[in-house]
Amino acid sequence: MRLLTNCLYIVSTPIGNLEDITLRAIKVLENSDIILCEDTRRSIKLLNHFKIKKKLISFHKFNEKKQLSKVIEYINQGKTLSLVSDAGTPLLSDPGTNLINECINNQIKIIPIPGPSSITAAMSISGFKDHFLFYGFLPKKDNEVDKILKLLSSLAFSQVFFVPAIKLNFYIKKFQSFYSGRKILIAKELTKLHETFYREDINNLKMIKLPIKGELTIVISEKASIKNKIINRDEIVIKARKYLKKYTLKDTVSLISEIEKINKKVIYKICLKVKNEKNN
Repeated sequence: MRLLTNCLYIVSTPIGNLEDITLRAIKVLENSDIILCEDTRRSIKLLNHFKIKKKLISFHKFNEKKQLSKVIEYINQGKTLSLVSDAGTPLLSDPGTNLINECINNQIKIIPIPGPSSITAAMSISGFKDHFLFYGFLPKKDNEVDKILKLLSSLAFSQVFFVPAIKLNFYIKKFQSFYSGRKILIAKELTKLHETFYREDINNLKMIKLPIKGELTIVISEKASIKNKIINRDEIVIKARKYLKKYTLKDTVSLISEIEKINKKVIYKICLKVKNEKNN
């Protein structure tokens, strides 16, 4: 296989099971002059497995800007470079955006070599609607997470997140606060020996017993349509009787509608009936 010179290949590598690498990815790595690695210690294990010996250059979020000029210089010298991450498809919650933009600005050809991705792997077995949004890693601070999830939870699409296992229970509580009524899939050690999937309604999800290591892929289902939601009239009647003792009809309807995520017109009819029964 003859590679193009003066270009950058973006090469997807296995997320666990080494057999998931593509034949094309192996050939590109075998024929590259230089391989840019997020962590050379991890990449060398993959390359040794396939008996690939090439010059490796460390390229991660802490040195990306510093390495840019050197990388562009190598490419302009006619060398063929490949970029790999620790696992999966590069640039998805991984470093490399600055390099891509620098290549674009210098009219350097960029060639994707598709392959494994925990995002699509988890989505494919979720059972959720395939119109989805990928966010990646959420912020670590309480108020920042709340701000992001308040926005995202208002969107109807399925959503994919990366979560450090050590912070799993912290984020579970956040998901329960913002995604009530949805389902969740937690994918642990995808493609590896101890691959595990946890499926549950978010409201019923209990805290996970730690320790769990590594990073987890979380998929949250699409927002349930108000039109299709099953209405529990008895439960709404109970809430209406309770709230009408304290609030006006209008406020009671707004409150129950917000809690139940049901159309206000439906709630109004039930609450009005309860109020009229009370006055008779």
